[in-house]
Amino acid sequence: MEMDIEMIAMSLIGHAGESKSYSFQALREAKVGNFEEADNYIKKANEEMLKAHEIQTDLITKEAGGERVDLGLIMVHAQDHLMGSILFKDMVIEMIDLYKRIDALES
Repeated sequence: MEMDIEMIAMSLIGHAGESKSYSFQALREAKVGNFEEADNYIKKANEEMLKAHEIQTDLITKEAGGERVDLGLIMVHAQDHLMGSILFKDMVIEMIDLYKRIDALES
Protein backbone atom coordinates (compact mmCIF):
# COMPACT_ATOMS: atom_id res chain seq x y z
CA MET A 1 0.00 0.00 0.00
CA GLU A 2 3.08 2.26 0.22
CA MET A 3 2.89 3.34 -3.42
CA ASP A 4 -0.87 3.65 -3.30
CA ILE A 5 -0.71 6.03 -0.33
CA GLU A 6 1.79 8.18 -2.21
CA MET A 7 -0.53 8.33 -5.22
CA ILE A 8 -3.46 9.15 -2.95
CA ALA A 9 -1.45 11.90 -1.26
CA MET A 10 -0.47 13.36 -4.61
CA SER A 11 -4.12 13.35 -5.70
CA LEU A 12 -5.07 15.19 -2.52
CA ILE A 13 -2.33 17.75 -3.13
CA GLY A 14 -3.41 18.15 -6.76
CA HIS A 15 -7.10 18.73 -6.02
CA ALA A 16 -6.33 21.01 -3.08
CA GLY A 17 -3.91 22.99 -5.24
CA GLU A 18 -6.45 23.35 -8.03
CA SER A 19 -9.04 24.54 -5.53
CA LYS A 20 -6.63 27.11 -4.13
CA SER A 21 -5.74 28.28 -7.64
CA TYR A 22 -9.41 28.71 -8.59
CA SER A 23 -10.02 30.56 -5.32
CA PHE A 24 -7.19 32.95 -6.12
CA GLN A 25 -8.62 33.54 -9.61
CA ALA A 26 -12.00 34.24 -8.03
CA LEU A 27 -10.45 36.84 -5.76
CA ARG A 28 -8.71 38.52 -8.71
CA GLU A 29 -11.99 38.70 -10.63
CA ALA A 30 -13.89 40.08 -7.64
CA LYS A 31 -11.22 42.71 -7.09
CA VAL A 32 -12.00 44.21 -10.52
CA GLY A 33 -15.77 43.81 -10.14
CA ASN A 34 -16.28 40.66 -12.23
CA PHE A 35 -18.52 39.00 -9.66
CA GLU A 36 -20.18 36.51 -11.97
CA GLU A 37 -16.76 35.24 -13.07
CA ALA A 38 -15.63 35.18 -9.45
CA ASP A 39 -18.63 33.04 -8.53
CA ASN A 40 -17.81 30.67 -11.41
CA TYR A 41 -14.25 30.26 -10.12
CA ILE A 42 -15.56 29.58 -6.61
CA LYS A 43 -17.82 26.86 -8.05
CA LYS A 44 -14.77 25.28 -9.69
CA ALA A 45 -12.84 25.59 -6.41
CA ASN A 46 -15.70 23.84 -4.62
CA GLU A 47 -15.72 21.04 -7.21
CA GLU A 48 -12.00 20.41 -6.70
CA MET A 49 -12.40 20.55 -2.94
CA LEU A 50 -15.20 18.00 -3.14
CA LYS A 51 -12.88 15.64 -5.03
CA ALA A 52 -10.24 16.08 -2.32
CA HIS A 53 -12.82 15.47 0.42
CA GLU A 54 -13.96 12.28 -1.29
CA ILE A 55 -10.39 10.97 -1.22
CA GLN A 56 -9.99 11.96 2.41
CA THR A 57 -13.33 10.39 3.36
CA ASP A 58 -12.33 7.16 1.64
CA LEU A 59 -9.13 7.04 3.71
CA ILE A 60 -11.02 7.70 6.94
CA THR A 61 -13.60 5.03 6.09
CA LYS A 62 -10.86 2.48 5.40
CA GLU A 63 -9.14 3.23 8.67
CA ALA A 64 -12.42 3.14 10.59
CA GLY A 65 -13.05 -0.26 9.01
CA GLY A 66 -9.83 -1.62 10.44
CA GLU A 67 -7.51 -1.15 7.47
CA ARG A 68 -4.15 0.30 8.38
CA VAL A 69 -3.38 3.61 6.64
CA ASP A 70 0.28 4.61 6.76
CA LEU A 71 0.73 8.27 7.54
CA GLY A 72 4.13 9.18 6.21
CA LEU A 73 5.44 12.67 5.72
CA ILE A 74 3.89 12.94 2.25
CA MET A 75 0.39 12.25 3.64
CA VAL A 76 0.93 14.74 6.45
CA HIS A 77 1.97 17.28 3.81
CA ALA A 78 -1.11 16.45 1.73
CA GLN A 79 -3.42 16.96 4.71
CA ASP A 80 -1.68 20.24 5.56
CA HIS A 81 -2.04 21.38 1.95
CA LEU A 82 -5.73 20.45 1.98
CA MET A 83 -6.43 22.33 5.20
CA GLY A 84 -4.59 25.41 3.92
CA SER A 85 -6.63 25.34 0.72
CA ILE A 86 -9.89 25.00 2.66
CA LEU A 87 -9.00 27.99 4.83
CA PHE A 88 -7.92 30.04 1.82
CA LYS A 89 -11.14 29.30 -0.08
CA ASP A 90 -13.25 30.23 2.93
CA MET A 91 -11.38 33.51 3.35
CA VAL A 92 -11.70 34.30 -0.36
CA ILE A 93 -15.46 33.77 -0.18
CA GLU A 94 -15.62 36.28 2.68
CA MET A 95 -13.45 38.74 0.76
CA ILE A 96 -15.63 38.44 -2.33
CA ASP A 97 -18.63 39.26 -0.18
CA LEU A 98 -16.83 42.38 1.03
CA TYR A 99 -15.98 43.40 -2.54
CA LYS A 100 -19.65 42.96 -3.46
CA ARG A 101 -20.74 45.14 -0.53
CA ILE A 102 -18.24 47.85 -1.44
CA ASP A 103 -19.39 47.73 -5.05
CA ALA A 104 -23.02 48.09 -3.97
CA LEU A 105 -22.17 51.13 -1.85
CA GLU A 106 -20.32 52.77 -4.72
CA SER A 107 -23.14 52.16 -7.21
